[in-house]
Amino acid sequence: MPYSNQSGPVRTRRIAPGPAGARSSSKRVPKRASFGSQGGRRAGAAGRTRFASSARSAAVEHVFFVDGIEVRLSRKRVKNLNLRISRDGSHVDVSAPSWVSEDEVRGFVQRKAAWIASHMAQAAQTPMARAAQATPEEVAQWREAISACVPALVAAWEPIMGVKAGKLAYRNMTSRWGSCQPATGRICINVRLALYPPECLEYVVVHELCHLLERGHGPRFHQLMDAFMPDWKQRRAKLR
Repeated sequence: MPYSNQSGPVRTRRIAPGPAGARSSSKRVPKRASFGSQGGRRAGAAGRTRFASSARSAAVEHVFFVDGIEVRLSRKRVKNLNLRISRDGSHVDVSAPSWVSEDEVRGFVQRKAAWIASHMAQAAQTPMARAAQATPEEVAQWREAISACVPALVAAWEPIMGVKAGKLAYRNMTSRWGSCQPATGRICINVRLALYPPECLEYVVVHELCHLLERGHGPRFHQLMDAFMPDWKQRRAKLR
């Protein structure tokens, strides 16, 4: 089941824009790493990134630069300005209501320039940033490493969980750690997991196998994960 791949020192700041030149208040919004399943968010609402509102998902992106910082602005049905550093530290994503002018957005980015620069530098050191710059040869090495480990992990966990996986696949994905198709049992694993501790790969494998028992990410799914892998939340946190 698809789910989102969010890592690095990314932070979201929500501000209520005030008069031009006035200092705006900000509130940090905790970042979540969600893992989705077939038909679920790529990792979002209720654990997936798919927006519940079609209007929000249809937001148009506008790209511009503020003092060398690349800003990707999307207009959405939100009440405040929301700013987030991209996972690889290459740009900032800003969502804003229609009534906030581009000048106000530019002013906000300028006021937060020091904070943005600091967190962009941190994000640029994460595995996700490294993956964004990877060569085909590096990706091939990741694929080789992951494909050598996953079958053994699946074989070890199948009898414990009482499931049987189908075809195993491996892809270089930017927004999912893995996916599962309950109807066929097909499981796909992100080769970028080669950049993370081994326990993260095992967590993703168990997560996807768990979707063979429960499609969604509701209470039963969490209960199953708690039963099979009590420390799954700690493992998941290492992928952020």
